[in-house]
Amino acid sequence: MSDKPTIVFAHGLWADGSCYSKVIPLLLAHGFQVISTQNHLNTVADDAAAVRTSFARASGPVVLVGHSYGGTVITAAGTDNRVAALVYICAFAPEDGDTTLVDQNKYPATPIFQHIEVTDGRIWLRPSGVPEFAGDLPEPEQQLVWATQMAPLADLFGQPVPGAAWKLKPTSYIVGSEDRTIQPELQRFLAKRMNAKVTELATSHVPMLSQPRRVYEVIRDAAGNIQQRGA
Repeated sequence: MSDKPTIVFAHGLWADGSCYSKVIPLLLAHGFQVISTQNHLNTVADDAAAVRTSFARASGPVVLVGHSYGGTVITAAGTDNRVAALVYICAFAPEDGDTTLVDQNKYPATPIFQHIEVTDGRIWLRPSGVPEFAGDLPEPEQQLVWATQMAPLADLFGQPVPGAAWKLKPTSYIVGSEDRTIQPELQRFLAKRMNAKVTELATSHVPMLSQPRRVYEVIRDAAGNIQQRGA
């Protein structure tokens, strides 16, 4: 088994674990073990527990990567001693005990919220909202994003988040400067608050799909820093 850290992914809303499908092969080719978890988007606690469960399969220290609401998940799950570094991709990163909404509400609503609907207690993204979510992808890929979306319970962002791993672990943050789902200024604020190593990309909300090599490079850098510290 490789002595490299294991890369564990957590996805966000209107996505599933396949949202990392372009980054995973790059990591595998570089010799990393990769685990992409599946969140049910019912409670923060359950999603964080699902991510922690995956750590038992890791062959070494973990680089925990979260996109969007997945940042909330890794903020809670990342307090585990097996996690050595965190990578946030256009992601939330609440303070210990806060809800995801606390930081989101500090900034104007993004265009995505004009294209959602609540059905059976879950918030779904309408087809008209996909260009706001993933507008720098080709049309067939945008259709795939919509088809594979998982929808959260309506109160998910109002649930308190236990722990703040970014206060404890080295962090990296990818800002999407053209993001129309999470305000870029909010992303910059969160990255500054956590004293993260920042990479800014001119992308939509899904740089792991539109610029996967750049995202891979950030993750590889975070993993390399772990190896250097352990040498």
